[in-house]
Amino acid sequence: MQSLFEQHRAILEAALTALQQRGFWTVYPEVPSGKFYGETAKDDGLAAYEASLNSHFDLPGHPGAPTVGQEQSPYGPVLGITYPAVDANTLVEHSRNAAKAWAEASHEARAGVCLEILARLNKRSFEMAHAVMHTSGQAFPMAFQAGGPHAQDRGLEALAYAWAEMARIPAQAQWVKPQGKAGDLVLEKHWQIIPRGVSVLIGCQTFPTWNSYSGLFANLMTGNTVIAKPHPAAILPMAITVQVARAVLTEQGFPADVVLLAAEDAGTGLAKTLAEHPDVAQIDYTGSHTFGKWLRANAATPLVYTEEAGVNSIVVSATDDFKGMCQNIAFSLALYSGQMCTAPQNIFIPKAGIRAGNEHKTLEEVQQGIAAAIDGLLADPTRAAMVAGALANTDTLERVQAMRKVAPIVRDSTAIEGLDSARTATPLLLSVQAEDETLYGTECFGPIVFLVAVDSAEEGVRRAATLARTKGAITAALYETDADATENAIQAFAAAGVNLSINLMGGIYVNQSAAFSDFHVTGANPAGNACVADAAFVANRFRVVMWRRPVTQ
Repeated sequence: MQSLFEQHRAILEAALTALQQRGFWTVYPEVPSGKFYGETAKDDGLAAYEASLNSHFDLPGHPGAPTVGQEQSPYGPVLGITYPAVDANTLVEHSRNAAKAWAEASHEARAGVCLEILARLNKRSFEMAHAVMHTSGQAFPMAFQAGGPHAQDRGLEALAYAWAEMARIPAQAQWVKPQGKAGDLVLEKHWQIIPRGVSVLIGCQTFPTWNSYSGLFANLMTGNTVIAKPHPAAILPMAITVQVARAVLTEQGFPADVVLLAAEDAGTGLAKTLAEHPDVAQIDYTGSHTFGKWLRANAATPLVYTEEAGVNSIVVSATDDFKGMCQNIAFSLALYSGQMCTAPQNIFIPKAGIRAGNEHKTLEEVQQGIAAAIDGLLADPTRAAMVAGALANTDTLERVQAMRKVAPIVRDSTAIEGLDSARTATPLLLSVQAEDETLYGTECFGPIVFLVAVDSAEEGVRRAATLARTKGAITAALYETDADATENAIQAFAAAGVNLSINLMGGIYVNQSAAFSDFHVTGANPAGNACVADAAFVANRFRVVMWRRPVTQ
């Protein structure tokens, strides 16, 4: 019988090649079509999602009784799903008990299990799309892509990096040191990869799988057990993931508790309790800077990988296609109502205006051009719903309403027509001055955009880069036609540790980050201390031990 590794070997080899070439590559189709997933996949996925509502989630053999779960869709309905409630000590105990068998598995066996988990998750992408949509508020097209294939891409990417780093370590070698007439010193040396142990994965509400799969599969591939702690408002996507993982592990003769679900209701504080547990070896976290700072200061382990808040900026200096620029920016601002870690918040525009082809556009014309492009994009309610989705939580809606009072409004935020039962808000555009940094100088999460008037594009670059360096940023964008100015901006943003996009038009947006090509987050500014994914993201999740002995002549 062919092993899982042999079944999936070609995918792993192609992934390793893709990491080196860094062009476009994927094995998981991002188009929600029966052509790729089967003619009944769409209906089957919806039926599976609906069958999970108002019931106990099925996790065979998982510790705890199904008594937690308060998820409510941002589109209105209460999910009514309950999950096992397990305290931190029990979770860690079960994870530790499962660790030995998983650590002793060969690299090939672990890779085969991980690749099979990804393959089965891919087959459930339609079900996952509904789960992500109704916990995060993403519109269905984004929920399918980000919750399914794109998240799976990220998991495969981390798995491949982990494989590559472990493959650098030979299993054994003969060490010969010449000693002249005295003869050679000869040792046989053997090396063994040792996982760190129990890992905790703390997920976020807005991207419950996309932001989690890198850590999940990096840990599993390097032999660590995983306790997945999803956001209390977005448990279902990770519960599905854990369900699939446990099924594959069991079928392959491994303890199901290699992967556990740490579900909780809001306010329980399970993440803190797990982080403080002395037997937790490493933590992956996506979320606010406040809790990220707490983790780095208080977690029992120093191995904490974070993606946190940032202040992403666009600098508008010049363009050869004013309409195209405005449309591209508009889509970036409206996509998922600005709830992406890569979404722009600040747009720096020179007070004297910009050069647009052979024309000059005033500051006001640039502001109105962006506002009008948003209006055009969202004019059709159906398209607006598909682009903007819903707000994940009430705090974001309250923040939008509060910010309407702090500065002149260029474009007001409104609810999306036809989504009356959902929490929605279109982008709010505010006009501010460079000196108003108390307003735009920290993350203002959601569809809130500051149009910042600056004395020059150079000042805009300087302010944007300074914010990235001091407050954190995951993305930056520039519209510029002068080569020297462009090069100066490239160097400024590189020094600030933020990835830069230049003159984006058409169907490529600053929000997007592609697995196997883009290094998501640099780890070089306060927006996160780790990059997803690179060699550093995986290499410290295992250690190498050796035994050696003389070889007799």
